[in-house]
Amino acid sequence: MPQPLEKLRLRLYNRVKRASLDFGLLRPGDHVLACLSGGKASYTMLSLLRQLQGRVPFEFRITAFHLDQAQPGYPVGIMESYLQDQGIAHVILREDTYSVVKEKLRPDATPCSLCSRLRRGIIYTQARQLGCNKIALGHHRDDSLETLLLNMFHAGKMQAMPAIYTTDDGEFEVIRPLIGCAEAEIATFAELQCYPIIPCN
Repeated sequence: MPQPLEKLRLRLYNRVKRASLDFGLLRPGDHVLACLSGGKASYTMLSLLRQLQGRVPFEFRITAFHLDQAQPGYPVGIMESYLQDQGIAHVILREDTYSVVKEKLRPDATPCSLCSRLRRGIIYTQARQLGCNKIALGHHRDDSLETLLLNMFHAGKMQAMPAIYTTDDGEFEVIRPLIGCAEAEIATFAELQCYPIIPCN
């Protein structure tokens, strides 16, 4: 009888596969920059993308990318060890965006928006340097639903996170393989897998 982890893996994998088929997330020859924040969703996304890579009838490449933003208490070496142990092609880059955010914002301001913009620029630059045409993010179904509600109540529009979109300059396609996966199941999967979670402080 399948163990709980394998049953959950299969359920999540099937949802990623379905999203890929429904939205055309992956095509032959793609080079995907899989953004690995160190949170539960990004680890899960990378694992399921690698599983999909071994099963689809065409070839595509994956390079994992992790950004060390020089936050206090950042656990140096954990991500590098994990990716090396898994034999995953990767790039780890250190950019002190933490100091930039602290300098630009008031102490009581929420840093997420500015931090995200800085991170996005670095991700695009890295994708360009590596020759990637796809950027994979770990947003899941709950993220998409929350975005829908925020847009409904604050912007008056019915718009959730898309499973795939093209950047404004047309250079990259951004994909969200976990768009059909529930956060609770991702959290359980990550816990069972004992991923080395890196908290955002």
